[in-house]
Amino acid sequence: MALYEHVFLARQDLSQQQVDALVEGYKGVISANGGSVGRVENWGLKSLTYRVKKNRKAYYTLMDLDCPPAALNEMERQMGLSEDVLRFMTVKVEKHEEGASAMMQKREERSERGNFGDRDRGSRSFGDRDRGDRGPRSFGGDRDGGGDRGPRRPREGAEGGQE
Repeated sequence: MALYEHVFLARQDLSQQQVDALVEGYKGVISANGGSVGRVENWGLKSLTYRVKKNRKAYYTLMDLDCPPAALNEMERQMGLSEDVLRFMTVKVEKHEEGASAMMQKREERSERGNFGDRDRGSRSFGDRDRGDRGPRSFGGDRDGGGDRGPRRPREGAEGGQE
């Protein structure tokens, strides 16, 4: 049997219990077709980069699968028919990762450092930066359009609209 990592996105208006029920249903499909489901990680409700089927957020779930291709095809077919699943992606892997996925490690790292990480904001806000003396601006000449090039003349046919 082949090894897969499968991620799916569920609608934002579902509850976590409904997402868990979806996972259990898909586990049943895999088991019924001769496969098994390893690790299941719920990454939680996350913002989407762009709207997907009128949703701005989605519940992300990762599943490690060990199943024949027919079982995977049946699960993906059912996900495609479900209105609760916005998107899904399956990747064939050589072996499953041990421990937590990169997304879960990132979440743990974020919770250890706090909301703003190691940054020290202090009492200054963004607008209080001292930019120092920049000196005079140079645009290749004076601001009146003179400079090295001499006086400006209008282009032919530009004045009055007559040719």
